[in-house]
Amino acid sequence: MKLDILVFGAHPDDAELGAGGTIAKEIALGKKVGIVDLTRGELGTRGSAEIRDKESAAAGKILGVEVRENLRFRDGFFVNDEKHQLEIIKMIRKYRPHTVLCNAVDDRHIDHGKGSKLVSDACFLSGLRRIETRIGQESQQEWRPKLVYHYIQWKNITPDFVVDISEYLEAKTDSILAYGSQFHDPSSNEPETPISSKTFIESVHYRAKDLGRLVGVDYAEGFTVERMVAVDSLDSLI
Repeated sequence: MKLDILVFGAHPDDAELGAGGTIAKEIALGKKVGIVDLTRGELGTRGSAEIRDKESAAAGKILGVEVRENLRFRDGFFVNDEKHQLEIIKMIRKYRPHTVLCNAVDDRHIDHGKGSKLVSDACFLSGLRRIETRIGQESQQEWRPKLVYHYIQWKNITPDFVVDISEYLEAKTDSILAYGSQFHDPSSNEPETPISSKTFIESVHYRAKDLGRLVGVDYAEGFTVERMVAVDSLDSLI
């Protein structure tokens, strides 16, 4: 299956929190989008890897993604080496996306920055024909995405561009809340975390509202780029 956009996240819920509105919008515009989670989030304070598997599947259905895969890297301990790069290259060559979205370049959780660089490096290497990969018995052809964008997560990073998600904030929120074990639940006896507070979802909305305010729309998501962004014409800007 060829996808237009392939979204990578170090953990299940990264894609929804960082780019859920953009994913929902692009799908509504007719794009084929898939998500690849690097880990199962097994080191998370609340819930479990098995619960997270179910939650991520539910979140993917809410957004309407074509596929969702999990590479089962070790949460907290995966590294940017040949072994891990090759697994990501296999995904890129399998789905041949025009655009890749991935983790923030720097963030509170160490896996986010690691995942960002790992995916970025793999996107480049995937275009080298002398790197051989297979899925089963089938050899894969080289493929390099045209664009690699990094969504914003915990830290307030100044975006290089934003996407108007005013009509898709509800879909983003619903996909986030599919991870019920992660967020505020007054009946839960599990330890509190920074994202299980009553105000965390409000902070997600606030950031989207503030980014939207800066460009004159209701809500937006921000991204950073690896190369200069070009536009077709001056009137293509919001």
